[in-house]
Amino acid sequence: MHTISTLVEAHRSGATSPEATIAECYARIRAHNDPAVFISLRDERDALAEARALLGGRKRDGALLGVPVAIKDNIDVKGLATTAACPAFAYDPQADATCVARLRDAGAIIIGKTNLDQFATGLEGVRTPYGIPRNPFNAAVIPGGSSSGSAVAVASGLVPLALGTDTAGSGRVPAGLNNIVGLKPSLGLVSTAGVVPACRTVDCVSVLALTVDDAFAALSVLAGADVADPYCLPRPLGALGAVPAGLRVGVPPPGQRQFFGDSLYAQAYEASLGRLTNLGATLVEIDMAPFYRAGRMLYEGPWVAERYIAARSVIESVPQAMHPVTREIILGGARLSAVDAFAAFYEIAHLRRLCERAFGGIDVLALPTIPRAYRVDEVLADPIELNRRLGTYTNFVNLFDLCAVAVPAALLADGVPFGLTLIGGAGDDARIASIARRFHADTALPLGAQPPPAPAVETCRRK
Repeated sequence: MHTISTLVEAHRSGATSPEATIAECYARIRAHNDPAVFISLRDERDALAEARALLGGRKRDGALLGVPVAIKDNIDVKGLATTAACPAFAYDPQADATCVARLRDAGAIIIGKTNLDQFATGLEGVRTPYGIPRNPFNAAVIPGGSSSGSAVAVASGLVPLALGTDTAGSGRVPAGLNNIVGLKPSLGLVSTAGVVPACRTVDCVSVLALTVDDAFAALSVLAGADVADPYCLPRPLGALGAVPAGLRVGVPPPGQRQFFGDSLYAQAYEASLGRLTNLGATLVEIDMAPFYRAGRMLYEGPWVAERYIAARSVIESVPQAMHPVTREIILGGARLSAVDAFAAFYEIAHLRRLCERAFGGIDVLALPTIPRAYRVDEVLADPIELNRRLGTYTNFVNLFDLCAVAVPAALLADGVPFGLTLIGGAGDDARIASIARRFHADTALPLGAQPPPAPAVETCRRK
């Protein structure tokens, strides 16, 4: 699979055509033969016709000219049903979501709607009636969620770009498990109009791509004010640049690092920190307790009630139509009172201040994307607890209005990826992405599950 930059250059130079690229995309999807990646595919003839018309219209100068894109199926695409992985909830949108419309305006071609944890509730990628997408590195390992289909589609070379959503880590966790980049923007930078909410006040549209440059190119198209979204904010994006001199990288002290018994993930994290120091960074230990506490609140506090609002039409009429784990989680939101909500708001405000103080001494926070990779059978046997563990390093980010880029860091010899996430303050999207692209370039890892440009950097074996 080509990167976005090489595809667009080839389309503009005439080395290949958007139509040929789209035809190749559909051929790869058929050859991959995993019906759980996409919930619905666009008619190939329509996609080819749209691609054929690009070079003769105003979109020929678009930043995403002829780039095939997959869209998570909680984001509206006109002409394709939106299901949120719940058939009883499905509806036919009358218009594209704002983010989809902006992709089309830049010359992208929408290919289809990808699988997800139902109502974007989960980090595992298994809570769906449409099958579990195969992790392209190890079929026994979860694909990660909730943006499972989008991540697998990019990692498997089916498309070079996909949209997900991110509320608790849904765009970062599957990126880490699939050796790709997952970009979670600052709150309000990208419109969520036309997106089925999970927790509307902290939801983000996320970008999944092979490289940081590709993810940021897509973000540059997506970002911008939108009167249709009251949570959209006029935040300047900036541009990619050099890694700042004297970079201070926040890390948990050894006693606060959580890997739940996975020594190889712990070793891979240490190796990643060593790579950062080799790039000139200084490591600064910070107290992670406020971050961990905030992360637990995402599924204990009023944000679960927001999930209830999104699924209300189904859970109050045909609750049996929902995935049982999803139903159990969301029903908890109906039991919260206004008193509970305000108590949580007060606590999160206090924790946010502690987070801001921690960031006063660092430029970026570097954490494992997940603490360990779980097998499908493990999460099916213990879905609530293992999902909580998967969100150890991701759940707090949206509640604190931080931006983040999950980037590949290592491939273990059994094929399980390890990812590092770089986290910055609101509005620091360009600076964090600039650091992430430099780190990613230093790894010499393959792009997704494609053949590597150089030998993998890790040689340890998982026990």
